[in-house]
Amino acid sequence: MEPLPELYSVFQGEVAAVTDFGAFIRIPGCRKQGLVHRSQLSSCPVDSPAEMLAVGDRVWVKLIGREMKDDKLKLSLSMKVVHQGTGKDLDPNNVSLDQDERRKRTFRDYTSQKITLEAVLNTVCKKCGCKGHFAKECFMQPGGTKYSLIPEEEEEEGAAAGHEGDKKISKAEESSKKRKKEKKKRKKHKAKQSSESDSDSSASDSDGAQPPSKRPKHSGKASKAPKKKKKKKHKK
Repeated sequence: MEPLPELYSVFQGEVAAVTDFGAFIRIPGCRKQGLVHRSQLSSCPVDSPAEMLAVGDRVWVKLIGREMKDDKLKLSLSMKVVHQGTGKDLDPNNVSLDQDERRKRTFRDYTSQKITLEAVLNTVCKKCGCKGHFAKECFMQPGGTKYSLIPEEEEEEGAAAGHEGDKKISKAEESSKKRKKEKKKRKKHKAKQSSESDSDSSASDSDGAQPPSKRPKHSGKASKAPKKKKKKKHKK
C-alpha cells in the first residue's frame, strides 16, 4: 500500500481539478487525491471554488478525515485551518473541526414520542382510595376533607373573574389619577388668583401713595414786609 499522511497532518499539495462543490488535491508521495469541500476552502463562504483556485496551484492543506466508502478510501482535506503563506496549523486542537461536525449532526425529533403519566406503584391507598401510594405514606387524615381537580369551565370562569377584578383595579387607578390631576389644576388656579390679587393690591398701594410735595422752608424770623419809602418834604 502507498504511504498516506497521518490524520490531522499538514502538507502542501497541487490542485488537480476544480468542481462546483470543491477542489481535488494531489497528495505528495502517492497517487491518491483528497477533496477540499468548498466549506473548507476559507473561513468565509465560497460560492464558486473556481474563483479561488485553479488547476496547478500549490496550496497548504490539513488531512481532517478518512472514510471507506464502496471499498474506496476517501480523504477529506481543509485549507481554512492552515495559513496559506507559512503552512502553520491554525487549529492545532481541532476545535473548529469539532464545531463543524456538530453542525452536521441531524436533529433528532422527539415529538412523536408521547409521555404518559401513570401511577408509580400499582396499589390503592386504604385511607383516601387513591392509587400510587401506601396508607402509611398518605398525608390525609382519616375522615378529613377530600379535594378534587377544578374543571376547565370553572378555571375559565375564575380567569374571567380575575380579568374583571383587574379591570376594576385599573378603573380605580384611573379615577385616582383623575382626582390628582383635578387637585393639581385647583392648586394652580388658586395660585394664579393669589398672584393676581397680590399684583392688584400692590398697584393700588402705588396709586394711593403720593410723592412728598416740596414744602417751603420756614425760617424762624417773620417775613419782612416791604418798607414804604417816606417822602421828604422840602421846605419852601
